[in-house]
Amino acid sequence: MRVERVDASDARAVLRGLRGAVLGAGPAIALGADPDAALPSEVPPGTAVVVTTSGSTGYPKSVALSRSALTSSALATADRIGMGAWLLALPPGYIAGVQVLVRALVAGHEPALVTGPFRVAAFVAAASSLASSRGGVPVAAYTSLVPAQLQTLLDDPDPAARRALTRFVAVLVGGQALAPALAERAADAGVRVVRTYGSSETAGGCVYDGIPLDGVGVRIVDGEVQLSGPMLADGYLGDPARTDEAFVRDAAGTRWYRTGDAGGFDGRLTITGRRDNVIVSGGINVSLDRVERAVRTLPGFVDAVVVPVPDERWGEASVVVVSERGVGDLAEALRRVRAVVEAEVGVPARPRALLPVPEIPLLASGKPDRAALRVLARGDAPGR
Repeated sequence: MRVERVDASDARAVLRGLRGAVLGAGPAIALGADPDAALPSEVPPGTAVVVTTSGSTGYPKSVALSRSALTSSALATADRIGMGAWLLALPPGYIAGVQVLVRALVAGHEPALVTGPFRVAAFVAAASSLASSRGGVPVAAYTSLVPAQLQTLLDDPDPAARRALTRFVAVLVGGQALAPALAERAADAGVRVVRTYGSSETAGGCVYDGIPLDGVGVRIVDGEVQLSGPMLADGYLGDPARTDEAFVRDAAGTRWYRTGDAGGFDGRLTITGRRDNVIVSGGINVSLDRVERAVRTLPGFVDAVVVPVPDERWGEASVVVVSERGVGDLAEALRRVRAVVEAEVGVPARPRALLPVPEIPLLASGKPDRAALRVLARGDAPGR
């Protein structure tokens, strides 16, 4: 099947490509790939989109998603939260942005687009442009954000930002864990936040507020979260070994995606962290995801990121990188951080230091750039 590269930074170009790939007979589109890299000679039949993952936790992979996977995901979302008009505020080259556009196309509504770097004024204007009715019938409005965007809108002093948020029937928030304090602020402002969990390999979010969408299966194998359903990707282009490692079949023939996340499921999915985001400090395994969740409960630390650093005494330790505007007195802030981590996770998990920065660097997907933060933290003096 033929595939064409589309400029992943151009929302209108991505929308045009998706209109053909998902609704028509157009070629598959490739997003996020190196513009100088050669496109594959062919993709699996039925492929609509090839999305290159952000690589925030490892090796970037080109994920092949079929038209069926994308539309199954969009329809399952509509069954859960309703169908209507969508506003795109996420990068269109990543799966979360792609699915905003696919949901709009499936619903038959032209999406509102926020192009370029995220700005509050542009979001407010785009929200205002969404039609509230069609032929006298009310049209529900939806959008999808990452936590940093939600925080930016809630922090803005212009009340128009919060009014714009409250006009959406649901604001999907994914890409990373949502800090409890930020979730509470959104609820207090009258914003209906729906926390989503998923990845490029699952055509985006497929578990909402811990509950799988219709048709989605969840199982825990050796502590790892695995997912099944019609939204699964076909695999990784040009990498059959990695595909076979990530996508497995059970005895009944059901295909499962191994997420690499640790968690539990009792009808509601809980994620405890990445299985590979663990350090060994003084011989004790420490989940940095658990440390990060504890730190983010503190006022001013909702955007904090915990990264590993070498430590001469303990082998490995952690550093909390945080926006400097929320820190205040550094020594007192470190004391509070270490106290909450000790209470929630244990003494060996206490971070070694704080590293205030003007802004948390982000990937184009809106996730923290953990690789860049690790480099910054390794340059931090021990015991700061």
